[in-house]
Amino acid sequence: MRIDRRRVLTLLGFGAAATPAMAQGAYSGAVEFKHGVASGDPLADRVILWTRITPVDPAAGEIAYRWRLNPIDRRAGGAKSGEGRTGPGRDWTVKVDVTGLDAGRAYTFEFEANGATSPMGRTRTLPSGPTKDVVLAVASCTLYPNGYFNAYEAIAKLPRVDAVLHLGDYIYEYGGPGSYGMNSAVAGERPHDPPHEILSLADYRTRHAQYKSDPLSQAAHARAPWIVVWDDHETANDSFSTGAQNHSPDSEGDWAERKARAVKVYYEWMPIREPADGGPAIHRSFQFGDLASLFMLETRLTARVKQLNYDRDLPEPGGPAEVAAFKAKLADPARMMMSPGQEAWLGAGLKDSVKAGRAWQILGNEVVMGRLMAPSLKKELGEAKLAEVMAKETPNGRTRLQRLERLAGLGLPYGLDMWDGYPAARERLYGLVKDAGAHAIVLSGDSHAFWANELSDDAGVRRAVEFGTTGITSPGGGDAIKTFSVGDVFAAANPEVVFCDQAAKGFVLLTLTRDEAKAELMAVSTILAKTYETKVLKTFRVTREASGVSALSET
Repeated sequence: MRIDRRRVLTLLGFGAAATPAMAQGAYSGAVEFKHGVASGDPLADRVILWTRITPVDPAAGEIAYRWRLNPIDRRAGGAKSGEGRTGPGRDWTVKVDVTGLDAGRAYTFEFEANGATSPMGRTRTLPSGPTKDVVLAVASCTLYPNGYFNAYEAIAKLPRVDAVLHLGDYIYEYGGPGSYGMNSAVAGERPHDPPHEILSLADYRTRHAQYKSDPLSQAAHARAPWIVVWDDHETANDSFSTGAQNHSPDSEGDWAERKARAVKVYYEWMPIREPADGGPAIHRSFQFGDLASLFMLETRLTARVKQLNYDRDLPEPGGPAEVAAFKAKLADPARMMMSPGQEAWLGAGLKDSVKAGRAWQILGNEVVMGRLMAPSLKKELGEAKLAEVMAKETPNGRTRLQRLERLAGLGLPYGLDMWDGYPAARERLYGLVKDAGAHAIVLSGDSHAFWANELSDDAGVRRAVEFGTTGITSPGGGDAIKTFSVGDVFAAANPEVVFCDQAAKGFVLLTLTRDEAKAELMAVSTILAKTYETKVLKTFRVTREASGVSALSET
């Protein structure tokens, strides 16, 4: 039997215009829902619903809208509806915090404005009480010009996903010819909009709009609620609390103002429950019944101090005294990733979760936490293979590999924008895990690589395991270096690294039960064609132990 969707919507009270009081003085012209729908920050009794209403007339003022949410099951009760107004002050985005919902229940939702109806989305609240299992998809790093968002579509097609965790770099700030990602085979049809680095309020809005115009992104957002946190590219590359590597005050203005613009637009365009003060402190927690607590950490814009830089802080040749001074500076306890307030919040939350009997304490974390010392290619590949590699590399590639060999010889970390650049802060975090007796799993983004790591404190005691998700499209080390496996070299050189792949694109699918956590590293076969396959690259399992978590086992 053919279902007349317009008639159904009318019977539900959804085909009519907004109430006269709400619509009074509002724009009444044509509108479109060009950016899909999304939901996010689910709790046991509430969830954020999001959309963007695009007026055909760009000079339009405020627009009245209605929204409706219905339980997917056929049990009586639970439907919700409401109305509101949006306008140019928030770029015609809509965000509704729907309360009074049932725990662990799935819903559909949609919006209507001026006779147009949005696509339908699906969402669900968090469970309460006894919870058998939880399934989370973990994503990061979506560079629009570099490829199709096939991994987003793969998430949308999952038979089950309770929530999507996005760990940052949802957009990139670069743009224009020759910018990051523009050497991709598909960049010609996917150039960044606007075609330059984003700086203004309008620039950030246009860039977010472009990413949400992608149909595969829309499919993933419509599939399940998202729990998000930014990393650096939502503002500018290698950002910290008072600046960024990719920000020049002389030519790009005051950093605090740019950061405020980027944060404002992020709150407009992302399905996140905003802090009361509108500032960048977005650390928050989520309780999945009696099974798990999720702590989303903010390690970019509130407290992070400026990254050390090898070129600036340890220029070549760098003798023993200079290296010792650099290592002392690196180990300075004042090198913070999180504020003292956020550290105290996390410590209290971990203790509360363990006391409540939850099986797992999950940390949603922007950058890789494991110890990644620069690997010696001479040691790992052998001199003959290394000579072959160097002969095939570009001059720039040879310079990079020579630099890597130098850092390995000095016993220094590979990257300083990760937790390796803030070792005292990392040790404090491990202390919080220890004090709480937590069973901690760290989920990390940023690196454009898959990781399975066993995390140990300075005493060598394992405190957590880490699953790092690769990029949805962003290029990894394996895209630039094809003469050897970059991931294998990192795993061989670093005791904490059980597995690394720096070429695959995809996401992590994490399934939690009381007995174990299973991480499936889900890889798409290509991001350069719209037809692709999805496979499980590796599967790792971890169990709870009296003093923390077990070692990783591969299955």
